[in-house]
Amino acid sequence: MLANFMNIFMSLGSSVFIPIIIIFLGLILRMKPGKAIISGLTIGIGFIGLSMVTGLMSDALGPAIELMVERYGLSLSIMDLGSGTAGPVAFSTAMGVIVIPIAFVLNILLIYLKVTKTFNVDVWNLWQPALIGIMVWGITQNFVTGVLSMIPAFLIELILADLAKPYMSDFYGFPGMTCTHIMANAGLIFAAPLNWVFDRIPGFNKIDVNPEKIQEKFGVIGDPTLIGFVIGLIIGGLAGYTVPQMLTLGVQMAAVLIIMPKMVSLFMEGLTPIADATKEFTRKYLGGQEVNIGMDAALVVGNSSVMSTSLLMIPITLLIGVLLPGNKVLPFGDLPTIVFALALMVAGFKGNVLRSVIGCSIYTVFMLYGATYLAPALTTAYQLAGYELGSGLISYVSAGLWPNVLMVLATNLLSVPGLLILTAIALMVLFFINRRQNVQAINNEKAFD
Repeated sequence: MLANFMNIFMSLGSSVFIPIIIIFLGLILRMKPGKAIISGLTIGIGFIGLSMVTGLMSDALGPAIELMVERYGLSLSIMDLGSGTAGPVAFSTAMGVIVIPIAFVLNILLIYLKVTKTFNVDVWNLWQPALIGIMVWGITQNFVTGVLSMIPAFLIELILADLAKPYMSDFYGFPGMTCTHIMANAGLIFAAPLNWVFDRIPGFNKIDVNPEKIQEKFGVIGDPTLIGFVIGLIIGGLAGYTVPQMLTLGVQMAAVLIIMPKMVSLFMEGLTPIADATKEFTRKYLGGQEVNIGMDAALVVGNSSVMSTSLLMIPITLLIGVLLPGNKVLPFGDLPTIVFALALMVAGFKGNVLRSVIGCSIYTVFMLYGATYLAPALTTAYQLAGYELGSGLISYVSAGLWPNVLMVLATNLLSVPGLLILTAIALMVLFFINRRQNVQAINNEKAFD
């Protein structure tokens, strides 16, 4: 019965079930019912608006990408189905149903024990720990081992969310919130040290290619409208489009760069009252303990640096995929939505588009190798979910995230003991991160006093 209820609930789509969760959360936080309902509905409207814009981007870029693949004779043996298929796959199995109560109970317990500051309300993106569970289930042929693997996977999600909090508040301007999207957060582990290296390269460390600064210096040249238009023309040219088709794609990409931030602003409008209510609730009932609301990367994809980087990375990712020795994944289905895999990396590079493109290109190499390695496990996962795939292997670029590779590799090498070791390490890392952040907060308060 629980499984049927959860399947019906998840089938509503993120634009319905996330607002329901937000409304209930608002009521738990003692918000007025009307205010809680408005917050939830506003977030739902944001999801619908964002879906319309990403749909426009996908519909416009899809044919161009397909023509690029055909035009340059690109052919690799593993088909890229795109990450958009992975969520429905994960939640079409019992594993996807089980992950929700496991994650909720574990999250509440860790907040109570002060091991994490993140409260995840982004139920939809629990498909990522669930997909890891299905892959492990396929590898071991043991359902219980698959369920067990979701625990360290969710702990990694919380670790990344706690680490992402400063970027969400300082760079993106979302105080009291963080991102619990593994796909978006995983790249931070690469971006932070790479940015440190870039800061120490003479000359290069003085270059700041930032849409806002470009617009400030050069006026209309740095306007997101023109940036989107030019990038659209470039992609259209690479696809062999006619001039009218190139112009149309240019206008469509300009529209994406302008409309996307307006849709994202609805999330901020809906979530700000929830964040304020959370602070008041924790002040009264948790001794002022800091709790950050964990949400989807949809909050940040509208940033002009993020969108510019992501659009530039489409042809670059295709080129890397073709030239990379040992890679067998042909980038295709994941390209229109690769923005979600790169969003927090751009914050790690402080919005510098040049650094972001270089850093994301390096990161893409690792993702493609990871996607190639995971293809057998991922193909098995899709088959367990009842998907007919034919005889070939499938994968997608952002399947090669290091958390996915780590979990499958640990299972292949050490089976259940490997998963238990990862769980223990993840708990220790969570404890260390939050202890360090608490010490820093106390020192900051003393310095302020």
